[in-house]
Amino acid sequence: MSQPPAPPPKRSAVPALAGIAAIVAVLAVAFAWVGGWFGRGLTPQQMTDTIEAGKPHPGFRRAHTKGVCVAGAFTPSAQAPQLSKARVFTQPSTPILGRLSIGGGDPHGADSQARVRSVALLLKTDDGQEWRTAMNSFPFFVVATPQGFQSQNLASAPDPATGKPDPAKMAAFLAQYPEAKKFLAWAKSAPWSNSWANTQFNGVNSFWFTNAQGERHAVRWSLRPQAPFEALSEAQRAQSDADFLSEEFDTRLAKGPVKWDLVVTEAGDGDPIDDPSQPWPDDRTQVVAGTVSFTATSPQDTGACRDINYDPTVLPDGMAPSKDPILAARSAVYSVSFNRREHEIGTGQAPEATGAAKGDAK
Repeated sequence: MSQPPAPPPKRSAVPALAGIAAIVAVLAVAFAWVGGWFGRGLTPQQMTDTIEAGKPHPGFRRAHTKGVCVAGAFTPSAQAPQLSKARVFTQPSTPILGRLSIGGGDPHGADSQARVRSVALLLKTDDGQEWRTAMNSFPFFVVATPQGFQSQNLASAPDPATGKPDPAKMAAFLAQYPEAKKFLAWAKSAPWSNSWANTQFNGVNSFWFTNAQGERHAVRWSLRPQAPFEALSEAQRAQSDADFLSEEFDTRLAKGPVKWDLVVTEAGDGDPIDDPSQPWPDDRTQVVAGTVSFTATSPQDTGACRDINYDPTVLPDGMAPSKDPILAARSAVYSVSFNRREHEIGTGQAPEATGAAKGDAK
């Protein structure tokens, strides 16, 4: 069984302030970029408030709150440079500072109850450029717009009288955002994996890659596990330890690195580039761009992932974000969450006993 989390270590205020300054700069860009939806009355502060649901855990990430830090490396394939001129695709290997997590906002939630599993990566190349990405186990996003996501969070909030979402509110949400029905069908029918190691993680947002020849393609990417998929039955879920995912992953690591293939999918004519709720056809061109290997884990309260904002719009030369409004909203909300958490820690609002994992919303 898991042990109570240890108190977070003390740290210098200088790195924290430098981190905040960087995030504020990113946030300013995000504000300008998605001014359209801010102008209609929705702000990243409001979205973060809704995610917190009035019950924030000071010092912890607002979403995907429970997780572990991971370390490893990315090795590109011979085909990778044809996709993008990014240095990560041309240097022999790039170190990874990452995080494996589960969905939800409870830092002590049971792994067996989390429908969504996630991975976040930071790759920093020898020329100082960074590629940050955050992927999830679902194959497409629930809705196409930030307004839709805000409505989904409000509709799915538990009714104080029943402890469950109000069916009338959920019905009204689905009537306004019918694309969400596809996501709910996936959540009900898709099998659960019994390990992070055999989970496919998908970057449902689109990006633009430009190679050294100046060729530009819209792409999405995913991590496809080299470990064979094994389903987690309902009976196994009921019997699993609250921390079984991290325990199982450490057992695997004791036998050697855990690996995924980075698969890049290129958009075809007419594919929805700026709508993450719509999957692309299975027959699109796919290229294995390299291998992600994890070799070690560490607790999120003391590990290297602790202070990293996995903002998916932090990209190297050769990669650029699409105009997907969900992608821009993620960047802005991550920044708001990060700054709130830094404030909580700096003013002592985060309890010393929480073992707070300092970082961003993801």
